[in-house]
Amino acid sequence: MDYTEPVWASSALLLIDVQQDFLDGGALTIPGTTAVLPRLAELVAAYRAAGRPIVHVIRLSEPGGSDVDLPRRAAVEAGLNLAAPGTPGSQIPSVVLGERAAELDPALLLAGKPQYLGGSSTEAVLFKPRWGAFHRTDLERLLRGWGVDTVVVAGCNLPNCPRATLFEASVRDLRTVLVTDAVSQTSDERITDLTGIGVRPVTTAEVVAAPLAGVTGTG
Repeated sequence: MDYTEPVWASSALLLIDVQQDFLDGGALTIPGTTAVLPRLAELVAAYRAAGRPIVHVIRLSEPGGSDVDLPRRAAVEAGLNLAAPGTPGSQIPSVVLGERAAELDPALLLAGKPQYLGGSSTEAVLFKPRWGAFHRTDLERLLRGWGVDTVVVAGCNLPNCPRATLFEASVRDLRTVLVTDAVSQTSDERITDLTGIGVRPVTTAEVVAAPLAGVTGTG
């Protein structure tokens, strides 16, 4: 058995830090993030059509607070407004959410609860306080409850939060996939490093063509 081969029909899509403040013109522009929005929307559409789980994992940084990654802690403590709860910059772009676009519920999310979108029981927003999507979150419980054994990761700033999430998923014995043309700040070297821990690099077109809803398949 190949323990790293994706099992598409039991996979979940994880979109990491896809928020207005990280787009072009935002409070902390991450180059390339705006450019991948159309592919992120394609991934969301494919997973919705297949009835597979989607989790939008986001940041929320309270200005003046300290519950934030160390490199940005001093700036946030000094009042930096970066994906601050309730602000436009904290929101997920409507082009990604489509018909399930909704205002985030900061109180619910900061309490560690998932915010389900559009009446769905398998598409949710989840707040993470640090780089990785599993750290101090309910993500693993949600995935296990959905019967997920493969996570498909895309979104914002590969060397930080998506990479940390892939490592955290791997140590939980989840099969890991990176959508290389739907994540910002990628490079051949970074992708090669991740293949060393069993991450499968794929394109958006490959995910869309995969058997997400059919008989369990690989590829």
